[in-house]
Amino acid sequence: MAFARPEPTEAAEYYFRYIDQVPDGDIRELLVKQRDEALAFFASIPDERTRTPYAPGKWTLRQVLAHLNDTERLFAFRAMWFARGMEAPLPSFEQDIAVANNPADHRSWQSHLDEFRTIRDSTIDLFRHLPDEAWSRQGTASDYPFSVRALAYIIVGHVAHHIAGAKANYL
Repeated sequence: MAFARPEPTEAAEYYFRYIDQVPDGDIRELLVKQRDEALAFFASIPDERTRTPYAPGKWTLRQVLAHLNDTERLFAFRAMWFARGMEAPLPSFEQDIAVANNPADHRSWQSHLDEFRTIRDSTIDLFRHLPDEAWSRQGTASDYPFSVRALAYIIVGHVAHHIAGAKANYL
């Protein structure tokens, strides 16, 4: 199940903007590979480049990485919730509220990198130990259906999306 790409019924159409960025392969291995590549990419950015948004009203790179950390926690929690058979729907996540209330620009760049590694390692452990039947379990979050498998792909695709944006807009 972890090797198959999510079907259109496994997530809202909006989330396929992330899912479609994920290459073929075992999503568990892709989580590990992306961890290492993302950390190398972010570590290569000079500290002074992480403090300034690329345009008025846009986030700094510190805010972008804090957003990636928050959303990975969120998507992994949703995956755990549905994988364990919980049926209660989960609420929406308002990214702009989360960023506004996260002191990302007052922390060191290295602390964001360390947090990304810690969170991703936890995500890897979650998906590595799921039984086969858990990957197809579904639930509702933000009024949309999600499968556990789709959430794993969304995690990888969301990071890929923001790395591409960082390369295009900040560097």
